[in-house]
Amino acid sequence: MSRYGSKIAVVEDADPDQVLAATNGQPEPVVFRGLCSRWPLVEAADDRAEIERYLLSHYEGAPVTAFLGPSDADGRIFYNDDISGLNFQQVRSRLDEVLSRIREAADQSPAPTVYMGSMALDHCLPGVKPDNSLPTGELAATVRIWIGNRSRVAAHHDVMDNIACVCAGVRQFTLFPPDQLANLYLGPIDLTPAGQQVSLVDPDDPDFEKFPRYADALERSRWAELEPGDAIYIPSMWWHQVNALSPLNVLINHWWRDTAEHMGAPGDALMHALVNLRHLPARQREAWRCLFEHYVFDPPEDGLDHIPEHSRGILGEPDDDLIRQWRMLLRNRLNR
Repeated sequence: MSRYGSKIAVVEDADPDQVLAATNGQPEPVVFRGLCSRWPLVEAADDRAEIERYLLSHYEGAPVTAFLGPSDADGRIFYNDDISGLNFQQVRSRLDEVLSRIREAADQSPAPTVYMGSMALDHCLPGVKPDNSLPTGELAATVRIWIGNRSRVAAHHDVMDNIACVCAGVRQFTLFPPDQLANLYLGPIDLTPAGQQVSLVDPDDPDFEKFPRYADALERSRWAELEPGDAIYIPSMWWHQVNALSPLNVLINHWWRDTAEHMGAPGDALMHALVNLRHLPARQREAWRCLFEHYVFDPPEDGLDHIPEHSRGILGEPDDDLIRQWRMLLRNRLNR
């Protein structure tokens, strides 16, 4: 692992029943040693056959999505050489077929990449969830499972807060604060490996001549290595690259977004801005920057004092009816 940056803070003996509530909204990443060490999957971590038996005993045949990469990709889930496409196939499969592929790959050198990512436990393995997940309390969290052999996932971000629990294998995490996006050399928005932009820098062999600002990102980075039973809290919008190092790796994560139910996906606003603002003349963009700063990002404390509260509309405290009206207005405008 790179020794740039600093180690992520570590907490011992955290209460699994309270950890989601305790970390909710916290701005800094944290590693929780041994947080899920008593889960059945973790207890079987050293026995591949027992892990497979346990998972398949709860499998009811739901289809899963697998990423299959060539052996010469060195586990990297990424683009092809000219970034016109991806370096892996995405296929619909079954869990037993995925586990069989991983088992076969263990005897190959170099091995092809087999990666099943972000499958909802409620969908594919509902019987695994009760004994292998953290209590979510009042947070509406989605619990997902990731299974694969050795893989390398480029730095990307998620909108939701995340607690990821390593159940089998060893994983290395490198995190970057949200303000480092310009130093990560992000790839396209409309062609991505899994829905989010990723860094084009190979973290295991960075080309500092081609990507000079990446050195600054590394200086601000945080890193940790997690073994079975350990967990990591990744705050919303933190960039994170993940290396799974073992022939069989299993991770269960908890994603949640503690926001009002009426709020949509912030990424939709970014897409709308790219279409409608990014290519305006500079002076118009600057004027719109001022509007966004005033109304969205840094509104003055007295910015609405001159408007009666009953007349503030969307500028005030929105309710469900008002949000529905504005959504309908946006849909009508987008459909013109």
